[in-house]
Amino acid sequence: MNVEIWIAVGVGLAAIVEDLRRRTIPNWLPLMALLGGLGCRAWTGGWRGAGSAVLGAVAGFGVFLIFYLLGGMGGGDVKLMAGFGALLGVSRLPEAALWTAGVGGLMAVLALAGGACRRWLAGGGKEPSRRQSIPYAPAIAVGVWLALIPK
Repeated sequence: MNVEIWIAVGVGLAAIVEDLRRRTIPNWLPLMALLGGLGCRAWTGGWRGAGSAVLGAVAGFGVFLIFYLLGGMGGGDVKLMAGFGALLGVSRLPEAALWTAGVGGLMAVLALAGGACRRWLAGGGKEPSRRQSIPYAPAIAVGVWLALIPK
């Protein structure tokens, strides 16, 4: 395994644990992905690689910023995707974003089904109205990991 994969797995696992446990992603995690991505890309591709890392970070931030502004995603998720964007580079970021969207959609369907099952098991009563959300770091991490699989 190369260094990119080790960074993606390490940062991804830490982000998943933090998001599931605390429902927040500490700032040092996206920073580690960003610095690791810049370092890896600069080492393997020189200035072009560093430029790809910067463009990947900006693109990852920009794509998820839209969802943050619409209230569908937290700021930590946006920063995490920016960090992973640097790691992936601008060329592999679209694939990771599509994988992330697919995994996130599957998680949302499972969360809805779980809620329906809980209501059904509770006798069909209506749950109190509350804002539902799912931790999105697992979807981001899995999307990035799938984009790193050699084709």
